[in-house]
Amino acid sequence: MTTPPPATELSADEARRIALRAQGFLGAPNRKAGVRGILRHLGAVQLDTISVLARSHELIPYARLGAVGRKTVENAYWKDTHTFEYWSHAACILPIEEWPHFAFRRRAYRNRPHWNHDLPEGTYDQVIKQLRAEGPLTATELGGAKKTSEWWDWSGTKVAVERALMYGEVVCVERRGWKRLYDLAERAVPADLLHDELDDTECLRRLVRLAGQSLGVGTRADIADYHRLKGEQVDAVIADSGLVPVTVEGWGKPAWADPEALGTPPRGRHRTTLLSPFDSLIWERARTERIFGFTHRLEAYVPKPKRIYGYFAMPVLAGGRLVGRVDPAREGRTLVAKQVTLENAKAVPAVAEALVEAASWVDCTDVRVERVDAPELRDPLTREVTRALVTALR
Repeated sequence: MTTPPPATELSADEARRIALRAQGFLGAPNRKAGVRGILRHLGAVQLDTISVLARSHELIPYARLGAVGRKTVENAYWKDTHTFEYWSHAACILPIEEWPHFAFRRRAYRNRPHWNHDLPEGTYDQVIKQLRAEGPLTATELGGAKKTSEWWDWSGTKVAVERALMYGEVVCVERRGWKRLYDLAERAVPADLLHDELDDTECLRRLVRLAGQSLGVGTRADIADYHRLKGEQVDAVIADSGLVPVTVEGWGKPAWADPEALGTPPRGRHRTTLLSPFDSLIWERARTERIFGFTHRLEAYVPKPKRIYGYFAMPVLAGGRLVGRVDPAREGRTLVAKQVTLENAKAVPAVAEALVEAASWVDCTDVRVERVDAPELRDPLTREVTRALVTALR
């Protein structure tokens, strides 16, 4: 692919601020649009099984809107057919209007020659028949999710219904606890959206444009990673996506930006908050390092002795920078900061503010700081937390 000459040069700071605004962390949030507005703004909200303060899909709108009710979050996602769950960056909640644009992926699954799980003959048709007669149903209600207690050992029913979800014949219409609730797409997706008429090029062009809008500015790898496209898929459509080529100071690679993001200087209030490790602001490690100079990875799957920052270390965003990490837990109505890592002493007030707001959101009335990587900052952080708690209770 021949890249056209860049039209705009951005400083590293300008690119960082554009990215923050695009992700909903700079400027006043649209509270009227609420959680649904956040989802449409981001284009995808990742799901994950880990729950410490809350599940990740709850943490995403909280990080941008503040203490929005957790029931409000769930209702915004699942009520009135506003969303569907599908494979995007990972398993994600997606705006229902994007259903047609994932036709390329549904076709790819239907044409896939090999699968990791065998599908017993007749099971697929039986699952569709049962959903048509009785749905919506969980895998357990369909006949059981597993053959044994091993997590990967799915039953034939579970294999069939997950295959049907990938094909687009079945939709996850809700998460009940953490179980998917399945129904037929013909019932769950509005009739005007229920089609696979768009060819691969049109689907990819739309998703590349959406990724660029959600990122504000990004490299080829950034844009591809957002909805887990292949680099060559991005190459094939980016010239016609509506994104514009730019150069960014220090990036060393070609980049593209949302033209609307370039049209208005990013200004406004910065959000101070704890971030889920699955937040789309920090999905891609190389991008996070490039924009924020901050190295972070989820250590939940790292053996405990080898962890550096903690099981579910949450980066702290303040002033448009990533200023530290908190590995949280809950004991009754106390939020416990098991391990705190600070970039420097100036981060103490921001980390305290983020901890106290998060505690209030999950109905905790106290915060306890256990370990700080710089021991001399533990007492100042504890004092700042106490002060913030007193202020919050006034």
